Amino acid sequence: MDPSKSDWEREALVELAGAGLKEQRKARRWGIFFKLLGFAYLLLVLISVMGVQDVQFESINEPHTALVDLKGIIADGQSASADNVVAGLRDAFESEMAVAVILRINSPGGSPVQSAYVNNEITRLRGIYPSKPIYAVISDVCASGGYYVAVATNKIYANESSIVGSIGVRMDGFGFVDTIKKLGIERRLLTAGEHKAVLDPFSRENSFEKAHVKNLLNEVHDEFINAVKSGRGDKLVDDPKLFSGLFWTGERAITLGLVDELGSAGYVAREVIKIDNIVDYTYKEDFFQKFANNLGNAIVNKLDMSLNDFSLR
Repeated sequence: MDPSKSDWEREALVELAGAGLKEQRKARRWGIFFKLLGFAYLLLVLISVMGVQDVQFESINEPHTALVDLKGIIADGQSASADNVVAGLRDAFESEMAVAVILRINSPGGSPVQSAYVNNEITRLRGIYPSKPIYAVISDVCASGGYYVAVATNKIYANESSIVGSIGVRMDGFGFVDTIKKLGIERRLLTAGEHKAVLDPFSRENSFEKAHVKNLLNEVHDEFINAVKSGRGDKLVDDPKLFSGLFWTGERAITLGLVDELGSAGYVAREVIKIDNIVDYTYKEDFFQKFANNLGNAIVNKLDMSLNDFSLR
């Protein structure tokens, strides 16, 4: 084989390989550049959206009806958490151009603590702004914790077919004692504290612990009942079934004193407040907050070992 020909081929291959590497590096650089450009554009859009959200209420310079939505389970970390609902309510009450506030509720209930937080804040805001009424408008469901919130408002409106009530407290759990026995599983439980494993689903029910938890539920129920009586006063009929956990249609709830009148948010704004220009003050999380909260909730759910559900639902 001719040595000169071999050297020429080797040099050609080296040059081709080098050219290929240069093209790859160039393509990679352009790829990185466009990715960074796209990220920068997305970041600018997000900042602009957040900026608009921050100033949207300041730019309103005419009288209007403020609207705050309470949707879903009332619980920490959810869209209907006390922090989120209260943030919207505060913005609405603090707005000089907001003549009145509508709290539109569609919730089956949730945490008694979160519900009480919102109830207390509505009472506080009504004290600070006595000339600005707040009306609760029930859409599909306003049960338990949702109703706990509603009773703090000036008046409650609902649809004929809305579900209203469920004034009670519950704690859920299961018992697997016989199941693990049939499967031949030995339960090993170590605690420091005689009643630390209260309501453990793999142990027999303890009469003392059961009575203790029942008393706890009764105490929370009493707080709920007191809040309802404080908010509704002599509008309530004298019927013990009101606080039994039962629920009724919106039309039936009027006869029981749980609801004042029938009406939607549009009706209340137009016919009661007399200003049908409605502005939504519902708190909305920005992109980064949603991402962080979803990540945090996922971690909490993985770590949460509780099998009991304590709620106003």
